Amino acid sequence: MGRGSRVEQGRADHGRGRSRGTGRAERWRAWPAALAATVTVVAGLAACTPADPTPDAAVEALAHALASGDLGDVPFADGAGEEAAAQLASATQGMAPVRPVVEVGTIAVDEEAGTATAVLEHTWSLDEGVTAAAEADPDEDAEGAAEDAEGTADGEDAATGGAPAAGVEGAAWTYTTTAHLRLVEREWLVEWSPFVVAPDLRETETLAVRRDAPSARANVLGAGGAEVLVEPREVLRLGFDKTRLDAAEHAAAAEAMGAFLGLDPAEFAARVAAAGEKAFVEGLVVRTGSSPVSIDEFGLLAGANSVPDELPLAPSRRFAREVLGTAGPATAEVIEASDGAIVAGDTVGLSGLQRQYDAQLRGLPGLSVVATASDNGQERVLFQREPVPGEPLVTTISTPFQEAADGVLADVAAPSALVAIRPSTGAVLAVANGPGNGGLSRATLGTYAPGSVFKVVTALTLLRAGITPDTSVECSDGIDVEGRRFDNVPGYPSSALGPVSLRTAFAHSCNSAFIGLRDRAPADALAAAAASLGLGGARDLGFPAFLGSVPTDATGTDHAASLIGQGRIQTSPLAMATVAASVAAGRTVTPWLVGAEPPAAAADASPLTPQEAAALQALMRAVVTDGGGAALEDVPGADVLAKTGTAQFQADDGLRNHAWMLGIQGDLAVAVFVEDGESGASTAGPLLEDFLRVAPD
Repeated sequence: MGRGSRVEQGRADHGRGRSRGTGRAERWRAWPAALAATVTVVAGLAACTPADPTPDAAVEALAHALASGDLGDVPFADGAGEEAAAQLASATQGMAPVRPVVEVGTIAVDEEAGTATAVLEHTWSLDEGVTAAAEADPDEDAEGAAEDAEGTADGEDAATGGAPAAGVEGAAWTYTTTAHLRLVEREWLVEWSPFVVAPDLRETETLAVRRDAPSARANVLGAGGAEVLVEPREVLRLGFDKTRLDAAEHAAAAEAMGAFLGLDPAEFAARVAAAGEKAFVEGLVVRTGSSPVSIDEFGLLAGANSVPDELPLAPSRRFAREVLGTAGPATAEVIEASDGAIVAGDTVGLSGLQRQYDAQLRGLPGLSVVATASDNGQERVLFQREPVPGEPLVTTISTPFQEAADGVLADVAAPSALVAIRPSTGAVLAVANGPGNGGLSRATLGTYAPGSVFKVVTALTLLRAGITPDTSVECSDGIDVEGRRFDNVPGYPSSALGPVSLRTAFAHSCNSAFIGLRDRAPADALAAAAASLGLGGARDLGFPAFLGSVPTDATGTDHAASLIGQGRIQTSPLAMATVAASVAAGRTVTPWLVGAEPPAAAADASPLTPQEAAALQALMRAVVTDGGGAALEDVPGADVLAKTGTAQFQADDGLRNHAWMLGIQGDLAVAVFVEDGESGASTAGPLLEDFLRVAPD
């Protein structure tokens, strides 16, 4: 290669996950060798001296070193290695734990001068390191953040599923720097300058990430975006202020406060003792104007302090609580699991949809990279991303329907649930869990035997086998299958025994009649009918839900039990509300709770026909006019259709009953469930009636 020429070498294409050194070095080494061979042919000269080395290896070593922070393998000019290592460590320590990805761009060689320049392309993924940059570590004073706005610790993760959502697409700080090299005794050496680390970086400057407060958390909306369900509402943080008493008084005063707030006095006193000497230890967070304890009486306690604040809250404590979830200051566990996306003081979703969609609601904090000079304190902003506001979460929950459902279940001591669906769209209008549910969303995730409400599915199977509502079937006072006795519900009317129509057997829920037709309703046909009514299968609904399970291999007594909704049949209140909605709509309904628009309808191998829907509607109307749902006949509005259900389960004190009731009125489908009741008609029926009477038209 002749002297006096200037050569520019193009950047090789490298994936970030690939080792760049070997492949690139081979590519650059092959280039001068091929050119040298060409020169030999043209000039007619024999190769007599080896080609000059290229700077590629030294540049690659520098790029890897800047990315890793270890400059040990970089050949520096003038013995600058120790100085370079010290300056790099000082300049980037404020960026830890993040390291950049550094790729080699264009390399330009001036052979006459024996120098080279190389463009280095830097990318820092800043969201990975905001925790360290924020200089905020969670401590024991954050423990109260796990308390909700009524002071009850959230334990709903099992009901709603999932860890906190990862952050949305993060901030990438990208820039280029130029490295200078020179050829010394056939070795390319790097000339160190802090400019190679960041643009115009001085020796006295250090880099750091600053995290600005995120924008206000977005609201959770209802009724397809028309209503605000969760928004910032005023609260008071009630707690113990250690600065207001002498240390010797802390223990007794903390125990007294814990008892007043309904907490474990010893545990609260221990938290107070473990906190810093000037700490405020939160005990309870209450809504302003709606507190379970007297604020005036609390203010008279020794060490008491109340701090005004705002939290994202639903209209009331019970409002769709297990599904919507709660939000509050990030706990130590949430911060640790976030991989730097969340820091102490952030408001995050702690349970339910607010946790599942936390990243969407929370948005992104602002981020800046600042270079600060140690000699004069001067700062330069090298990169800045403004805070990105969260995006509202749209749900289908309707405030009037949800408040009606919550009110109906307010005094039910046993675990209970009510789900209301709009059949025409599949929109879930209300999803309520009673106060006895222990924080679990039994409405959406409960797994229970449905009992006779499942006879809607069995009836569809029989319709497809050629039986009509007017077909005569035999209803005896009980039936034996392979040595097992199946009886009708206690109190079954004798007037509905003997040869009766399917309509009568359905209206009074005759177990023996349905089991007696088991040969006309095999297990696979039963499962297919269930699917036609939206029951069973795994579908992504955008929220944790169980839509039921129907075995396809049941035989003998197992299959007999399936026909009356027992054995291995499992459903949730949401699943049974979906069955009722499918009957009302005359098609397979998919429940829809999250999003501004309903999901696309899935193709159904066995779609519900209008004739089948009409027959099922007639059967369910007979429950009200002739059977166990007679109390619903005078409910104002459109005719009510219903189905009662009672399913036995084994409890510690013997057999107990799950109580179910399905209802349809106009464009409204409802499932009511009580885990431990007398029967569907006597326990769940009055709750359904109350709901239909107070729910909007």
